[in-house]
Amino acid sequence: MARLRDPETGCEWDKAQDFSSIAPYTVEEAYEVADAIERDDISDLKSELGDLLLQVVFHARMAEEAGHFTFDDVAGAICDKMESRHPHIFGDGISEGWEAIKAKERAAMGSSSAMDGVARALPALLRAEKLQKRAARLGFDWPDADGPAEKLAEEVEELRTAQTDLERLEEAGDVLFGAVNLARAYGIAPEEALRATNDKFERRFREMERLSNGGFENLTLEEMEVLWQQVKAGESK
Repeated sequence: MARLRDPETGCEWDKAQDFSSIAPYTVEEAYEVADAIERDDISDLKSELGDLLLQVVFHARMAEEAGHFTFDDVAGAICDKMESRHPHIFGDGISEGWEAIKAKERAAMGSSSAMDGVARALPALLRAEKLQKRAARLGFDWPDADGPAEKLAEEVEELRTAQTDLERLEEAGDVLFGAVNLARAYGIAPEEALRATNDKFERRFREMERLSNGGFENLTLEEMEVLWQQVKAGESK
């Protein structure tokens, strides 16, 4: 990476990058690692982990050029963090619990709210879950699933009756946030649940296209619904 970033002999594209321009690639590579794991493709996992490691190297090299820190500093910092979070392994044998240790770390960095440290760049569904969990640790949570179920129904009705685009945008967000809360109340990871549903929808839609023999776009909505029910019935069998 040092050679790729060399001001005189390096790659023009690599030299032109900065933290902001590389950040989307970092997120993308992390998702590709997760995808390889979900597909149980170990060979691809090895490749994707390399791609993700390259992102760490890239960011560390740019930081070193600016005089901030080096790759060794990055590795050392995570080693220190893992040791401090596992005193029962590396320390005096007494553990305060993972969350208590993390809370101390946030306080040491000047954190003033339980919401601090929940990255804004997270996928919105995952970030909603993390924000809700942070609030729940302080007791701000429904005692059972009935509360979030009723709240979700309320938010759906508010979306249905919204009058302006801005109102609909806000209410749609409230519906999604409420759905995350309800899933969490049942012990379900919303991100995982939605990924499964995405896969199911894609699988069924592809089968509908196959059954239509290339004429799917010419079907009426009613004919499409017949195909959808046919595919669903076939899966249940």
